[in-house]
Amino acid sequence: MKRPYKAGNRRSDSRSAVHTTPAPEPQRIQKILAAWGVGSRRDVEGWIAEGRIEIDGQAAAPGQQITGLERIELDGRRLKRPQRVVASRVLAYYKPEGQITTRHDPDGRPTVFDKLPNRGRERWIAVGRLDVNTLGLLLLTNDGELANRLMHPRYQVEREYAVRILGVVTPTVLEQLIEGVELDDGRARFQKVENRGGEGANHWYHVTLTEGRNRAVRRIWEAVGCRVSRLIRVRYGSVSLRRGLKPGKFDELEATAVKGLRASVGLADTAIADGTGQPKRRSLGRRSGSAFKSRRGKNGY
Repeated sequence: MKRPYKAGNRRSDSRSAVHTTPAPEPQRIQKILAAWGVGSRRDVEGWIAEGRIEIDGQAAAPGQQITGLERIELDGRRLKRPQRVVASRVLAYYKPEGQITTRHDPDGRPTVFDKLPNRGRERWIAVGRLDVNTLGLLLLTNDGELANRLMHPRYQVEREYAVRILGVVTPTVLEQLIEGVELDDGRARFQKVENRGGEGANHWYHVTLTEGRNRAVRRIWEAVGCRVSRLIRVRYGSVSLRRGLKPGKFDELEATAVKGLRASVGLADTAIADGTGQPKRRSLGRRSGSAFKSRRGKNGY
């Protein structure tokens, strides 16, 4: 006997229907590669200027709009579109003197990337730079957009330095440092200058500024006739250099601290694109639950 028709008995033809995923909206190449964790937007701009990036076999142009579906190559190596999302990670590294903040040095000098964890082919991006003679806190992250925002002047992220000055600093000089001085690339100033004491010709100050121009701290002091004999970065945004952390070592921020750091520059969550294929586990090195608290002596360093 013929079975009566019931709703749902008939097979749907949906299996044979063609479902298409809308193409991603085009965005600037710097933004896409930063979101992939390849490098910061500034890094990508530099690579484009050097002719190191190709899009579908053609040299990339500054600000070029792409979807991420193209064949993108850096130094002849194809960059794969990320397949999943992982947590944003941040390392607080104590950079010693003598190290440089680049991946490769033609002179063979040690770099800050030599001792970093590389599990899952992690690619770390330096948040700004410290010159070879400057030591202290250097943030590194796998999150290109976070790195870009922490460095961008728009977000006014504070950098605090401990500075040892050789010579006499008068009240007039202190006033100049706050009001601003003319440098060869424009006017610059410190937001704060704190006297931290000292003996003899050497005196310690803590200075705070919200820009990352090359050698800005040294040049501002030189503009008022003072010489910096030692320079240490002790804070970047909400993250401070932890007392007891040795040069060449690092802490990894806990998820709550990373979330706060991202929120400070307008990023809501801790998820970023990643293409390595395996979930990230805990890193090498000590972890810290929040911005690191510093307990220093009279003169600091």
